Amino acid sequence: MGRIVVGVDGSESSIKALHWAVRQAELTGDTVEAVNSWEYPATSWASMMPGMPEDFDPQALATVSLTEALEEAVGGARAAEISKVVVIGNPAQALLDRAEGANLLVVGARGRSALKATLLGSVSLHVTQHAPCPVTVVRG
Repeated sequence: MGRIVVGVDGSESSIKALHWAVRQAELTGDTVEAVNSWEYPATSWASMMPGMPEDFDPQALATVSLTEALEEAVGGARAAEISKVVVIGNPAQALLDRAEGANLLVVGARGRSALKATLLGSVSLHVTQHAPCPVTVVRG
């Protein structure tokens, strides 16, 4: 039994990737590790957004987003074991780190304006080039 890592940012394409990863895990007996990554901006929140509530908690918001995406992707009934992981850091690098030792890394595809990322989003493009395991890019 292995592990399938899937990147989830709450977007429609990542929810499709999560759904695909769970179905694949049901077929293979692997576990699913749903990963949401977030970063602080280069400047501090206080200087960038005056009036930001002191109780603002991006980690909690990322956890809620991941939980909602999981509910939307697979609902309550599922045969695969799924763990939720929320990490601070660059999304592409976080997925590469989590994919170490995994059987498969799954990401969604989102079109971007850059020429290289027309068919794949910047995260999916990066992980397909650098992943330590096979990668599946789920398209819409």
